Amino acid sequence: MLAYIARRILLMIPTILGIMLISFVLVQFAPGGPVERIIAQLQGQDSGATSRISGGGGDVSAGSQSAVGAGDASTSRYRGAQGLDPQFIKQLEAQFGFDKPAHERFFKMLWDYARFDFGKSYFRDISVLELIKEKLPVSISLGLWMTLLSYAISIPLGIRKAIRDGSSFDIWTSAIVIVGYAIPGFLFAILLIVLFAGGSFWQFFPLRGLTSENWALLPWYMQIADYFWHLVLPITAMALGAFATSTLLTKNSFLDEIRKQYVLTARMKGLSERQVLYGHVFRNAMLIVIAGFPGAFISAFFAGSLLIETIFSLDGLGLLSFESIVNRDYPVVFANLYIFSLMGLVVNLLSDLTYTWIDPRIDFETREA
Repeated sequence: MLAYIARRILLMIPTILGIMLISFVLVQFAPGGPVERIIAQLQGQDSGATSRISGGGGDVSAGSQSAVGAGDASTSRYRGAQGLDPQFIKQLEAQFGFDKPAHERFFKMLWDYARFDFGKSYFRDISVLELIKEKLPVSISLGLWMTLLSYAISIPLGIRKAIRDGSSFDIWTSAIVIVGYAIPGFLFAILLIVLFAGGSFWQFFPLRGLTSENWALLPWYMQIADYFWHLVLPITAMALGAFATSTLLTKNSFLDEIRKQYVLTARMKGLSERQVLYGHVFRNAMLIVIAGFPGAFISAFFAGSLLIETIFSLDGLGLLSFESIVNRDYPVVFANLYIFSLMGLVVNLLSDLTYTWIDPRIDFETREA
């Protein structure tokens, strides 16, 4: 097993390199960029993808008095750069690192990222790592509690549906599960706001943030209650689709195991239905469900919270990644991509190792041999 783990870790290196290289090449051909964004701001043409960008832009606007001058061919590759001093354009390129060849910038980025040095944001006066740490609590809260909630509901429900397959209970719960899977999470989030957050009916739950403004003044037990009170609506909206998927997965896994010969043999030996179900079927049926927990958490943690964060005014990694892409804040974009990809590869390895922990009969070494 150690040799298998070592091989998987070594394979992560070319995988990460490939992901970063493809993304870096695509960015080189993407329209717009930080230089064009600053030029658009100076020309008064920037519509502002978000209103959160601050910091670095101040230095540029301060020097805009000397930016206007006789343009030449060196500014023609930037849209809207006509009339700006070419020396000013070169200063912008040096500020963002675009005065170096692309291959040199790529290898420097790889060397820095190998040491987890992600530099500073282009448009925020803060390091990328500090920026990610600042947004991390929101994403961890959404990903962790959503995954735990969906598993806590879907596993017992899926087992119950498998036991009573074809009954009226199975039929009406399947209808609820299918409807839940079909409704997008963000639409359900809007419905929850309208119903329970002061939209048109009741105002039982807060609408924004993870905590109240007076959270620091509350006793510790009220702080915990306030934290979870703010999470009720976003977690419910996010768990809807995941709950439906894991419920059907649990049910189908149990149905497959219940129909196997060893279950019939266990019943013929006189074991009770509960002993058969939880002593024999449960371990095999839950293999694929439990082993998928790390992947489900990472998926919710990184990918599933953008719209929910926006709707409920939660400033997490999903919203940060979106804003960074729109605003061409490349250090933040590539740092998020690198961290997410690395964690995704590690989680895939952990998922495989979870299989062997749940069922020691699975041996990846033997399979590869």
